[in-house]
Amino acid sequence: MRIGFIGLGSMGAGMAGNLIKGGHEVTVWNRSPDAAKPLAEQGAKVAATPVDAAAGVDVLHSMLANDAAVRDVILDSGVLDTLPKGAVHVNHATISVALARELIEAHESRGLGYVAAPVFGRPAVAAAGELNIVASGKPEAIAKVSALLELLGQKVWPMGDDPVRATIVKIGGNFLIGATIESIAEVTALTRAHGVSAKDFLEMMTGSLFSSPIFKVYGGLIAEEKYSPAGFKMSLGFKDIGLARAAAEAERVPMPFASVIHDTLLDALGAGDGDLDWSGMARVAAARAHLKD
Repeated sequence: MRIGFIGLGSMGAGMAGNLIKGGHEVTVWNRSPDAAKPLAEQGAKVAATPVDAAAGVDVLHSMLANDAAVRDVILDSGVLDTLPKGAVHVNHATISVALARELIEAHESRGLGYVAAPVFGRPAVAAAGELNIVASGKPEAIAKVSALLELLGQKVWPMGDDPVRATIVKIGGNFLIGATIESIAEVTALTRAHGVSAKDFLEMMTGSLFSSPIFKVYGGLIAEEKYSPAGFKMSLGFKDIGLARAAAEAERVPMPFASVIHDTLLDALGAGDGDLDWSGMARVAAARAHLKD
């Protein structure tokens, strides 16, 4: 299958690599050209522009950072006007509900398929093809890309024919991750203040009551204070909590804890820590408790 892949950041590069390994003809584009070089060595064609990456493909995947990037690269650049009729665009980015609805209309008006397929997993998981993928879109569009999604993930979770559903599931999932990190951050500040290290406390908790991937992964990072390199940056977490708040306000759904996480991340960004992993929220909690790193 002829595939375009736009956005080769820490997640997209591994995902595009798995499509190449699957035997597909893949053309890639990234705003920073150096990111495409390893994929070119694996056999990918490198496009000069996002429009070139979309030309003549059967399926276009995109993994971009935020609403602004999706609007710029997908909506405003001419990509959708370049895609052949009947082609399917698979959007892996975490975006707002409002932009998701705009994308649905933009694709339908051009005779294009649109599948929202945001992913759960960190960069190493993406490279291993073991992501959890939430997918929604019209049945014919899903059918066209299902084999490709299976190359990218260990499981595809269908959410029906409305792409907004996958979008809100991803927003909700990231809110839960943020809430978990905030909880770990606060409680480890508490235990440290009473002489129990984060490492000792979290080893006990993740080996008993909270033996789950999220607690183990983020608890491990907090215990080791390993916030760089980031698997998921504070700045992206701040963006995603903002998406949750906006979606909640649109439907008059109170989410008080979203404001707590928002303020913690805002504190981190204000301190210049936006490029650290968002497990670094523990640094904010420790600072508030006047604990030394």
